[in-house]
Amino acid sequence: MFVHPGMDQPRGSLLRHFAGLLVPVILAGCSPEPETTGSIANCAAELFSTYRPKALDECVAVCRHCQRGTISTCTTSCTMHGAH
Repeated sequence: MFVHPGMDQPRGSLLRHFAGLLVPVILAGCSPEPETTGSIANCAAELFSTYRPKALDECVAVCRHCQRGTISTCTTSCTMHGAH
C-alpha cells in the first residue's frame, strides 16, 4: 500500500499544523496601523500651543485627533495616565 508523504499523520494533527500556520497571519492583520501623520507630540502642538497631557479635555482631544481614538477609549486611556 502506498502512503502519500505527509498523509501518514492523523488528520487532526494536520489540521492543528495548518491552524498553527494560519493564526499568526490572522493576528498580524490585527496590528495597529503605523502613524502616518507624524509624531503625537507634533500633532498635539498643532492643536494646543501649550499641551497639558494631565488636563482631561486636552488629552482626550489629542487622543481622538492624533491617534484616531474614540471618546470612550481616549477617556479611559487619559484617566489611566493621570489626567483629571
